[in-house]
Amino acid sequence: MFEWAYSGANKAVPRNVGPECAFYLSHQRQIIETVLVTAICIYILIITFPKLKIPKEENYIKSDRGGKRLLVILLTLLWGMEIGFKFASRTVIYLLNPCHVTTLIQIYLLSAPPSKTVTTLFRIHLNLLNGPLLAFLFPETASRTIFAEAALYWIQHGMMFVIPYYLLRIGGVYNIEPFWDFNWAIFSYSLNLLYHFIVLQSIAIPAQVNLNHMLCPAILDPFEGPWYRIAAVIHQALLCPLLCKVYCLVAEFCLTKFPLTKVKPQMKDDLKDKPIVETSKKD
Repeated sequence: MFEWAYSGANKAVPRNVGPECAFYLSHQRQIIETVLVTAICIYILIITFPKLKIPKEENYIKSDRGGKRLLVILLTLLWGMEIGFKFASRTVIYLLNPCHVTTLIQIYLLSAPPSKTVTTLFRIHLNLLNGPLLAFLFPETASRTIFAEAALYWIQHGMMFVIPYYLLRIGGVYNIEPFWDFNWAIFSYSLNLLYHFIVLQSIAIPAQVNLNHMLCPAILDPFEGPWYRIAAVIHQALLCPLLCKVYCLVAEFCLTKFPLTKVKPQMKDDLKDKPIVETSKKD
């Protein structure tokens, strides 16, 4: 019924699609790992959620020179092109991969009005930057047979690093927690795992498409074997918060200290933001 969404997956690419990849792990092992990871993640979400702190919301009007509008137009264009290529090649299922979802979140962050929801999503998505990093370190472009689609792979993942930096430059609702506060990182990683083991795996198994390597390991995976998913859970638990903190430190240095890129004295500075002043109507 939904073959139009995944029938175009390239079977010539090793461990990309097919029964060999789908049955790499036994169903029993898949169920045990899923139950174990899900239970741990739900427990972590319950104990960390009350510890998440967001600064008091302040309504403001942003004196933006058009940078956000330009970026949201560019990112939406890239996203639209990606959707077009996926429909043309009958690989729509790959839009569920985390990097595409993160790009969609960034489009929302660029276009949504200031709110606590924006701050929450901004902080969560900073812990999803392992996706573009791994995409650059271990590129998977063999299934992208069209040159423009292959080029889009690099542009899209590069933009995923650019957008958070620009939003941190703006400040306001685009703010981060204190450096030693790891509650957001732990909370975000738990959500990330639940997305992989519940959403991606539930779709990947019947379609026999290796969404973000939930069915079988990549060719270059050093932890190849029956324990590769557990190994991934562990090493990504280290990489995600580490990458987020390093990214924020580098952004803070560039925005507040480095002479060539310094634009404000501190990260919490709202630049040219001005509070919204309500004016009463004259009789």
